[in-house]
Amino acid sequence: MELTYLDSNSWLIEMGNKRILLDPWLVGSLVFGNAPWLFKGDRPQDRQIPDNIDFILLSQGLEDHAHSETLAVLDKQLPIVGSPNAAQVAQKFNYQTIHALDHGETLTLDNLEIRAVKGSPVGPSTFENGYLLKDLSTNKTLYYEPHGYHSPELKQYAPVDVVVTPLINLTLPLLGAVIKGQKTALEVCDWLKPQVILPTAAGGDIHFEGFLMKFLKPQGTVADFAAMLHVNHPDTQVLEPQPGEAVALLN
Repeated sequence: MELTYLDSNSWLIEMGNKRILLDPWLVGSLVFGNAPWLFKGDRPQDRQIPDNIDFILLSQGLEDHAHSETLAVLDKQLPIVGSPNAAQVAQKFNYQTIHALDHGETLTLDNLEIRAVKGSPVGPSTFENGYLLKDLSTNKTLYYEPHGYHSPELKQYAPVDVVVTPLINLTLPLLGAVIKGQKTALEVCDWLKPQVILPTAAGGDIHFEGFLMKFLKPQGTVADFAAMLHVNHPDTQVLEPQPGEAVALLN
């Protein structure tokens, strides 16, 4: 298993003899609702699109997971696997093969099993996807959820070898945490007993601006989480890869 962090929520995951492009934002700006005055993210330069991708995995239909400019330039022959909301976004770009997974559904692509689990809320009764990936040739497993909302149903799949999820909190006044880390990440380690946990949703050489940036407040650090984890789960390792750095795990 090999993971390359591409900053924000974007990863290249290599497992089960597949190269998976996860929640890619690689080109252009990150803007929600065509309102750059509210929130806008930019890199100094676009990221290079990885070669030899087997499929694209999308956890949510929001721009920081199903990024329109990136989906517009990727190969439309690539299969899309995503939440129902993400699948609707991909349909606008004429991808030829789209698999929408509801919670509890699985899709097997050769030696890789993809299981959708309940993820973060996007409304009073709508939840996006987290994913459990399993290499059927080695039984190695990975869990991904990008906002730190972990369903107790995960307990039945323990242990899981690798967890990718936020390790810090990002809060807005009145609304509370929009991204959960720290205690929720510790809780998912209680459930899944991973060998390795890696942070997502924060990091990389990205400049953010807009009205919301006055109010978004980070709470905690990866170092704070690592200290808590060492007390509770000394056998779980925290890795914080640099963007573009490939990290081999469990080989």
